[in-house]
Amino acid sequence: MAAPPPSAPGEPAPPPPPPLQYSLLLQHLVGDKRQPRVWDPAALGGIPCPPKSEEQKMVERVMESCPFKAALACVGGFVLGGAFGIFTAGIDTNVGFDPKDPYRTPTAKEVLKDMGQRGISYAKNFAIVGAMFSCTECVVESYRGKSDWKNSVISGCITGGAIGFRAGLKAGVIGCGGFAAFSAAVDYYLR
Repeated sequence: MAAPPPSAPGEPAPPPPPPLQYSLLLQHLVGDKRQPRVWDPAALGGIPCPPKSEEQKMVERVMESCPFKAALACVGGFVLGGAFGIFTAGIDTNVGFDPKDPYRTPTAKEVLKDMGQRGISYAKNFAIVGAMFSCTECVVESYRGKSDWKNSVISGCITGGAIGFRAGLKAGVIGCGGFAAFSAAVDYYLR
């Protein structure tokens, strides 16, 4: 710190500056009086981004629409379900097993046929569940106007309840709670 300029003879010396109070400084840096910084990338040079063309805007609108999200979840569920079905059939010891003749070894053709049937069955179920969940989540998000964890919990409850309701009211309630809890856990982990 620079020394104050010398005063002329006969003039009173200027008062010394007040001592720096670190508690006030800390309140402004990390305390309650801290002001949030507005981070504007354009002010720092930013990344140059040309304006979007009409075709890009149209593609974004299509990709954010509910039917596209539901179709994508349906296709993804079909692929994932098929892979899961083939995997579970591969580790199942009863694949190709004939209950009429338990000592006969199944042929490769019979085993592959059974694996394919199980893969298709799982694929259809996963596709339906994925499409239902994605569609209800998109509808709930559109209705609420927010994108948060509550959307996935509500749509999980609707999807689980609809699937479980085929077996009765109690199964519907359990399905609603189970899917909602699973959706909340997945959403908590991914966000």
